[in-house]
Amino acid sequence: MKKKGFIKRFLPYYKPYKATLVLDLFCALLYSLAGLAFPVLVRELLGRLEAAGGLSLRVIVTVGGIMVAVKLVETACRYFMITVGHIMGTKFEADLRRELYGKLMQMPASFYDNNKVGDLMSRVNNDLFDITEFSHHCPEELFIASVRILGIFLYLLFINVWLTLIIFAAMPLFIALAFLLNGKLESNFAARRKKVGEINANIEDSLSGVGVVRSFANEDKEMQKFERDNKEFIDIKSRSYKMMGLFFSEVTLSTGLLYILTVVAGAVFIAKGIGGLTWVDLMTYVLFVQTLYSSIDTIITYSEQFQTGKSGFNRFAEIMDVPVDLTEPMNVRSDVDYSGDVQLQNVTFAYDESGKSVLKNLDLTVKSGTTVALVGPSGAGKTTIANLIPRLYDVKEGAVTIGGVPVTEISLKELRRNVGIVQQNVYLFNGSVKENILYGRPNATDEEVIAAAKAAGAHEFIEKLEKGYDTSCGERGVRLSGGQKQRISIARLFLKDPPILILDEATSALDNESERLVQRSLKRLCDGRTSIVIAHRLTTVRGADTICVVTEEGIAERGTHAELLQKGGLYASLYRMYEETA
Repeated sequence: MKKKGFIKRFLPYYKPYKATLVLDLFCALLYSLAGLAFPVLVRELLGRLEAAGGLSLRVIVTVGGIMVAVKLVETACRYFMITVGHIMGTKFEADLRRELYGKLMQMPASFYDNNKVGDLMSRVNNDLFDITEFSHHCPEELFIASVRILGIFLYLLFINVWLTLIIFAAMPLFIALAFLLNGKLESNFAARRKKVGEINANIEDSLSGVGVVRSFANEDKEMQKFERDNKEFIDIKSRSYKMMGLFFSEVTLSTGLLYILTVVAGAVFIAKGIGGLTWVDLMTYVLFVQTLYSSIDTIITYSEQFQTGKSGFNRFAEIMDVPVDLTEPMNVRSDVDYSGDVQLQNVTFAYDESGKSVLKNLDLTVKSGTTVALVGPSGAGKTTIANLIPRLYDVKEGAVTIGGVPVTEISLKELRRNVGIVQQNVYLFNGSVKENILYGRPNATDEEVIAAAKAAGAHEFIEKLEKGYDTSCGERGVRLSGGQKQRISIARLFLKDPPILILDEATSALDNESERLVQRSLKRLCDGRTSIVIAHRLTTVRGADTICVVTEEGIAERGTHAELLQKGGLYASLYRMYEETA
C-alpha cells in the first residue's frame, strides 16, 4: 500500500471521533506552548537580573507564579491526552476489530483452507493493538513536536537571525540520515510480523493436535519446528535491533554535535559582538536546543511507530481487500419452498480457478422428504456436493436449486438457517452443554432444549454429568466422548429444526456402541426431512431412498440398496469388500 493510499484509507476511521481528536490536538497545542514558555520565562528573568543588577521579590514571585500556572495547564493537558486520548484509541481499535471480525465471518471456506488460524489471531490482536497505538500517539506527538519546532524557530529568529539559521541549516543533515536509517526498518517490521503470525499458527496447530503429537511420541519433532521458527524470529529481531542501534546512535551523535555547534557559534557571536547576542541569549539557545532536538527525536521515534502501525494496517487491509466470493443476491427471493426438491443441475466445480474440476456436469436430484446417500472413494467429490447446497462454496458452472430457486438468489442467512449439517468432526464451544445446544436456536426455552436433547438421545447422559446441562464441555468438547459430542450436535440440529439435512460421515469416527446410539438419533432427525447422507460405512445407508455412487467421473450408479446389489456393479463390489473387512 503506497503512503498516499495508506493515509487516504486510514483517515476515515477517525470520523466518529473528530470532536475528541480536535480537542486532543488542542490540548497538544497548549501543552506544546507551555513547554516553550519555560525557556522564555527563564530568559526574561535572567535578562532583568542582568539589566538591573538584581531582582525584586515582586518580580520573582510574579514570574514564579506564571511558571506554576503554565505547569498546571501543561499537567491538565497531559492528563487529558493520556486518558481521553487513549480511550479514543481503544475505541478506534475496537472499531477495526469489529470490522475485521465481521469480514472474517463473511469469508468463504476456501479462505480458511489457505490461511492459518494462528496468523489470523495475530492480525486480530497484535496488529490492531499497534494500529491503535499509532492512531492515538502519532497525530498527537507529531503535532506537539511540529508546534515546538516552529515556535522555537520563530522565537530564536527574534533573538538572533544568523545563529538561528546556522543551527537550523545543520539540522536537515542530521534528520535526513536518521530518516534514512529509520526507513530501512519498515521491511524488517513487516517480516517480523509475518514470522510472529507463523509462530502463532504453528503453536496453535501443535497444541490443537497435542494428542496426536503424544501418540506418535513426536514432542521432539515439534520442539525442533518451534526452535527453527524461534531462531528465525531471533534473527529477524536481531537485524532490526542492529538497525535501531545505528539509528539511536546517530540521534545521540547529532544531538551532541548540535549542542557543540550552538555553544561554539554562540561564543563566537558574543566575542565578535555579532547581532548583540548576550550570554543570557546563549543560555536560552542552549535550553531551546534541548527542546528542539527532543522534538526532532520525537518525530523520528514516532516515525518508527508510524512504520509499525502502517505495517499492521497493511496486514489488516490485506484481509479487508480479499474479495468475498459469496455475496448476497441483489434481489433476494422470499418465495422459497424449502420443503421442495434439492437439485444440482449440470454442476461443475473446482477449488482452484486453474485446478482440476472436482465435479463436472453433475446432475443430482433429492426429492422432497427423501434421503439420498452418497458413497464412493475418497476424493470423488461427495463432501463438495454437500458444501455447495448451503453455499459454503459457489459452483463455477450450472446451478444448485431448492424448490426450483437457485441458492444464489436466496439470502445466505436464510439459506443456512434452513440447511442443517452434521459433520464427522463435531465442534463444541467452550461453554456449557446447554449453551452448545442453544446454538441451534438461541431464543429457545429450557423445555425446548431438553426436548431436543431427548430427541437426540442425549438427555440421559447429560443428566448424569456433574452439573447436568450447566456442565462445561471444555475447549472443543474435550471433556465429552465422541458419541456424546455427536449427540449434542444432533440435539443442536433438532432445536434448529431445518427442513434440509446433510450428514457428512456423521458416525465414521465412533465406536460400534456409540454409532448405534447416534444412528438411532439420526434416523429420528432425518424423518420427514430432505436428507443427504455421506458415508463410508455402507451398512448405514441401506435404508436410503436412493444411493448414488460418486466417482471422479461423476455419479456412476443410482438406485436403492437392493437394486444396486442386484445390478452387480461398483456398489455391489464396494459392499462386498466392506462386509469382508467389517
